[in-house]
Amino acid sequence: MKRVRFALALALFGLWGMAGLSAPAWAEGGTPAVASLRVPGATDDRDLPWASDGEANVPYVFHDPAHEGRMTGFEYDLMQTISARMGRHGRFVQNGWDGLIPGLSRDLYALVIDGIEMTPEHKAAVLFSRPYYVTVDRIVLRNDEKGLDTLDALKGHVVGTIKSTAAERLLLDHDPANVRSYDEETNLFSDLKNGRLDAILIDEPIALYYRSDDLKLVGPPIGRVAYGIAFPKNNPGLRDAVDSVLGDLMSDGTLHQILARWNLWTPQMADYTGDQTLSTVQPTAWVDYRQTMERMSGSSVQAMVHRYVSFLPLIGSGALMTLGVSALAMVLAVAMGLVLALARAYGVAPLRWLAGLYVEIVRGTPLLIQVLFIFYGLPAFGLRLSPFAAGVLSLGLNYAAYEAENYRAGLLSVPRGQMEAAIALNMTHMQALRLVIVPQAFRTVVPVMTNDFIALLKDSSLVSVITLTELSQTYIRLSSTYYDYIGTGLMVGLAYLLVGLPFVRLARMAEKRMGRVVAKGHH
Repeated sequence: MKRVRFALALALFGLWGMAGLSAPAWAEGGTPAVASLRVPGATDDRDLPWASDGEANVPYVFHDPAHEGRMTGFEYDLMQTISARMGRHGRFVQNGWDGLIPGLSRDLYALVIDGIEMTPEHKAAVLFSRPYYVTVDRIVLRNDEKGLDTLDALKGHVVGTIKSTAAERLLLDHDPANVRSYDEETNLFSDLKNGRLDAILIDEPIALYYRSDDLKLVGPPIGRVAYGIAFPKNNPGLRDAVDSVLGDLMSDGTLHQILARWNLWTPQMADYTGDQTLSTVQPTAWVDYRQTMERMSGSSVQAMVHRYVSFLPLIGSGALMTLGVSALAMVLAVAMGLVLALARAYGVAPLRWLAGLYVEIVRGTPLLIQVLFIFYGLPAFGLRLSPFAAGVLSLGLNYAAYEAENYRAGLLSVPRGQMEAAIALNMTHMQALRLVIVPQAFRTVVPVMTNDFIALLKDSSLVSVITLTELSQTYIRLSSTYYDYIGTGLMVGLAYLLVGLPFVRLARMAEKRMGRVVAKGHH
């Protein structure tokens, strides 16, 4: 989970002029009418869209390893139950960790649930429900390690944790020089196994689900962590309605049952909810997950073949998304790039200046910033684009600047006498450009344009930050789910190769046919 960028997003969201924090209905004794609720992103009066980052997010909300197309997790079960109690249909919306809160600002969905810690900084940015889960931090060691079972004992040792969490703050207070902070849980546990870390301090649910047979939990519980459901500050009514349902789930034992199925009912939750009853619910979800992971992550040939065959539909879908976004973006880049090049080469002074300014601004700013601005920034001006449209537009506008320079070079390579000869033959200036200059220039830049499309295919991985699941996002999901970076990486790399190979051949044919040496790379 990208907690650093998420914390920044929360801070920005809090500054975007939302109303102040109001007291929830459960604190005042009121229960709002469900029919009068404002539900952003809803498609009808029964829809309740909610967001989480379902990529590598065990046990919160994640793709079922036994059925990759199905979502599961204890937060997923909780949201389905809350939605049903409110008489609505819960609809999961995937968004990256750092995009969850900005998505609230543009009304993509009504609420966010993703193990968000209810820190003072977070509370200043969004409205929170009452805590739906209270937990602790735990120390994780390799089986052969001893003695590192308290915070004091960890001093002087290299300890890893997740960025921008309560665990990180605890470690920094005790021994800041030896803290290693991570974005992703899988990388964190991998480094502990490989000896790059001496220990891990992390939320107990994560420790429970990511711990393998060669790792162990040690020592007493440390600290206190509370998770809350996040809402926009200008929608206290929906927050109050969800709070009312959460209170009912706690009092009637439904929350207890959900957590027990995932092996997450703890003494901390019993104390928090006041539910001290002895659970008779079996941890079926926990057992199913462990058994599936053991079966799918096996090292036998049969297990690997089964695992990799199951990846093919997802990789194929990601490849189609990558190709579709890239192809449409390249069409836009070619068309707009030609217009910019003509404006710079033959336009009047104001057009030359504007075209040059556009090219310099786009080439001088990172593509990632442009993607995020188009998807999250444009709604402030009333322009809301789907993730697919935003991805195509951002890539197309970016590559248009580079294509413009390629085409301008091609236009300038056409001898001036060609224009003069066309004018002498009684052509207008526009006819000369359309029929004489542009065709010659286009032949010159075709090989470069083909190579640019191959580069665009790879740069399309950046659209994963706005919820599009293309090849790179598919790799992140599969590799972090099954802890298989080599085999999955080879399959995704092969998919990129197969998608781009026809265009590589096309570029070589164009070079050979036109007798041009293509300059490699423009970035």
